[in-house]
Amino acid sequence: MNQKGLSQQDYQRIIVEGDAKVLTERAERIGTGLARQLTTSQIRNVFGTVRQIEMSWTPQAADQERKYAARQLLLLKPKLAYQARRERGRGVQQLADILIPAIDLVGEDRGRFQNFVDFFEAILAYHTAAGGQ
Repeated sequence: MNQKGLSQQDYQRIIVEGDAKVLTERAERIGTGLARQLTTSQIRNVFGTVRQIEMSWTPQAADQERKYAARQLLLLKPKLAYQARRERGRGVQQLADILIPAIDLVGEDRGRFQNFVDFFEAILAYHTAAGGQ
């Protein structure tokens, strides 16, 4: 389990199986917890990158486009590490600790990627609802 209490089984159910109930329960806990430690601009900066990847990784994407999008998602991991170090705040590090294991499960699978996007979007929504600045 990582710092936010997500087990490997949680990640499996959210990213691989697409379990919406587990996704929303965990996202609410994470988003609410991050509201006090992470600004909306910090989380939206990362989410914007994910949205750009999503636009290029359409269901109709050719093999080369799919591989490029999966590569861009993997490259989000060092960007998260850099941002966490640069910001020196616990919030960005906690977000990285949540997202990196999820990214690792996506691979080149478009369905898993969509589950990842849904999870991240739910975290952002709960963060905002909890008063994230």
